[in-house]
Amino acid sequence: MTPNEKSKILSEALPYIKQFFGKTIVIKFGGNAMVDKKLKSSFAKDVVLLKLVGMNPVIIHGGGPQINESLNKAGKKSVFEQGIRVTDQETMRIVSSVLNDINKQIVALIRENGGDAKSYISKDNKGIIKAKKIQVKQRAVDLGYVGEIVSVDTSFMKNLTDEAVIPIITSIGIGNDNKIYNINADVVASKFSEVLKAEKLVLMTNTKGVLDRKKNLITGLIPKEIKRLIDDGTISEGMLPKINSAVHAAKHKVNAVHIIDGRVEHALLLEILTDQGVGTLIKDQ
Repeated sequence: MTPNEKSKILSEALPYIKQFFGKTIVIKFGGNAMVDKKLKSSFAKDVVLLKLVGMNPVIIHGGGPQINESLNKAGKKSVFEQGIRVTDQETMRIVSSVLNDINKQIVALIRENGGDAKSYISKDNKGIIKAKKIQVKQRAVDLGYVGEIVSVDTSFMKNLTDEAVIPIITSIGIGNDNKIYNINADVVASKFSEVLKAEKLVLMTNTKGVLDRKKNLITGLIPKEIKRLIDDGTISEGMLPKINSAVHAAKHKVNAVHIIDGRVEHALLLEILTDQGVGTLIKDQ
């Protein structure tokens, strides 16, 4: 890349930096970006840079690939219902252990790349996410220790902005029964973007974004178009919790929701700081 090309990219980023200065960006970190060494490094660098230029990134993470691997080692089969992992007691124990380890790894990764991060895990922080057992509508299915969010305690954010700390939040909630519940990370990210009044919600995934029937990327969507794609089966299975979370956020005054390809290096910077993104933009209208 020539110096002129580099300067063009930097100048292109400037208006976005000004526009989003001081704004909260909620990022769901998942998919291949969590397991590929190069992608993990580029993600950490992106997040640190966003913080350094004045934005407030909040990281919500899942751990699907790592959880599947641990369950396989334990001889347990992964079972999903409407894109949600069925979680019995033993599975919940494994999920909790894996997510705790991932959380610590992300904190370390951010610090290795020049930022500061703090771990937030509900069972260790008096329930930053309050949850209750979820009930699947239309079917008599017991999902086990799968929760839905009752409330989110946002008091943790008060000092983080001034201290330049990036919160790393695990998608586990705690109930009034003191049991811990597995919650889909996209759902958690959507709820946090709502209660924190985020400027953007970014959902990282293992596809280019939302695809049409011919597997071409759809670069922009609004809720009524999404409903049509769900009704005709174009959007299904694992994409359902993600797209429903995106719509929820868009309808609750999050200005822009992005479903981006986490397999692309520096996908966050490309989506937030350049004219040409790498995924699907979802807005309320």
